Amino acid sequence: MFDTHVNLHGEPYEEDLQDVLARARESGVQRMLAICDRLDNFPAVLRIAEAQPDIWCSIGVHPHHSKDFTDLTVDALVEGAKSAKVVAIGETGLDFHYGYSPEDAQVKSLKTHIEAARQTDLPLILHTREADDMMGDILEEEFARGEFVPLLHCYTGGLRLAQRGLALGGFVSVSGILSFKSAREVRAVIAEVPMERIILETDCPYLAPVPMRGRRNEPSYLRHVAEALATLKDIPVDEVIAMTDENAQRLFSKVRAK
Repeated sequence: MFDTHVNLHGEPYEEDLQDVLARARESGVQRMLAICDRLDNFPAVLRIAEAQPDIWCSIGVHPHHSKDFTDLTVDALVEGAKSAKVVAIGETGLDFHYGYSPEDAQVKSLKTHIEAARQTDLPLILHTREADDMMGDILEEEFARGEFVPLLHCYTGGLRLAQRGLALGGFVSVSGILSFKSAREVRAVIAEVPMERIILETDCPYLAPVPMRGRRNEPSYLRHVAEALATLKDIPVDEVIAMTDENAQRLFSKVRAK
């Protein structure tokens, strides 16, 4: 299995990161993608990836933090992506639920990341919350200026944005939310997404899947996400694991090259 979105740096795993990684490997997780949320955290994220043969990472600024990096440049992202361990740009995006950063800062940051994805030919990891229409419009407008591959991560948006992203050659990732009893709308949308465009993630330490809800999430729980997707799609879980792993390696081709 390939856990395509793990947040391993920082306090949640300070005391037992090596144990967490050991449990992940024992559970069948063979690859992990460590996500950069702030540019000043990139060195820590990169160090984790460089220390482990089965971990790669991204470079980017989460939309919540875009107000803190208004001087972010394409060159800074492209330079960081020169590392063999950096296989994606982001996570970036739009989040108007919490309003931690103003709209203009989020949009500017998103477009900076898009240009970096173009220049590096790396996939673009996108976080979207309460911004489906604007996200879809920006993706289509920017794609017309030059192609890139969008990944709608931890997807909880509507069917229309998923369709717009897929039409651009994009992918959708599913997390433990898929297993939540209350997530009927999410399941209805993912049911319409073709299997060849779906990948798995835990988004740990957040969003632990059923039956682990209430605990700190970790990559070893990824099989529960696969099981939720298998139930939804009525496909054997081993087939889901094989298909999503192949999809992830196709998307993150820099991993496959190694």
